[in-house]
Amino acid sequence: MYSLRRWWGFYGSKVILAGVALGSAWFLRQTQGALLVELYYQATRPFQAEAPQMEILQEAASIEMQERLLELESQNAQLKKLLGEKSFNGSQPIFAPIVGRSADQWWQQTLLGRGQNQGMAVGSIVTAPGGLVGRITQVTPNTSRVLLVTDASSSVGLMISRSRAQAYGRGQGTNQMIMHFFDKDPDVRTGDVVTTSSISTLFPGGIPVGVVESVTLKTSPTPQAVVRLTAPINRLEWVQVIPFQPPVQKLPALKPVEDLTP
Repeated sequence: MYSLRRWWGFYGSKVILAGVALGSAWFLRQTQGALLVELYYQATRPFQAEAPQMEILQEAASIEMQERLLELESQNAQLKKLLGEKSFNGSQPIFAPIVGRSADQWWQQTLLGRGQNQGMAVGSIVTAPGGLVGRITQVTPNTSRVLLVTDASSSVGLMISRSRAQAYGRGQGTNQMIMHFFDKDPDVRTGDVVTTSSISTLFPGGIPVGVVESVTLKTSPTPQAVVRLTAPINRLEWVQVIPFQPPVQKLPALKPVEDLTP
């Protein structure tokens, strides 16, 4: 008995401290350090801002609502512009959202969320606020693929509105198009408005395309002009689609062979 008391006198305090340490470690493990977090919060509370948590949450919610409102107003304004435009051939336009556009073909083609079931057809003309966007080259029951006028393979019959000078344009993979004139001395100047030509076989005449930015008269074989496209093709979300079928060019009737004999 005396030896036990003597041992406790030497090691009792260490046993108690070890027990407290082990108990504390077990408690912190079970509560995942919640006590330490609470102690830290109470210790740093005098140095924290006085704004109540509810006010912070209300401010965050208010900012979120403002952002949502701005986005809805932006979409509404874009749809109003589309609805306010009149069709160039009297056909009822179809408004279609852009649902697919890859980064490596950003200026070449895009995918619309409307297809055969909604009246889309190959050859239909695609426009947006500002002017020409492209034409539909492929349709499925619920989607349509658009070849953009900015694609290098896209060719468009063009005309200077002021002077009626005729030309054709090719996309450059940017918001600019190169305009190649047929006349060696065209009446064209910087700032002229460019539209589709009435003699174009793929597009109806009179659709706004862009504005002449620069003119080079000494290029071979004919003069050229750089046209800045007015439709915001790089940031489109909705477009207007107009049904269009190129006019059938009738050839003059041939005389029967017997009428050609002397």
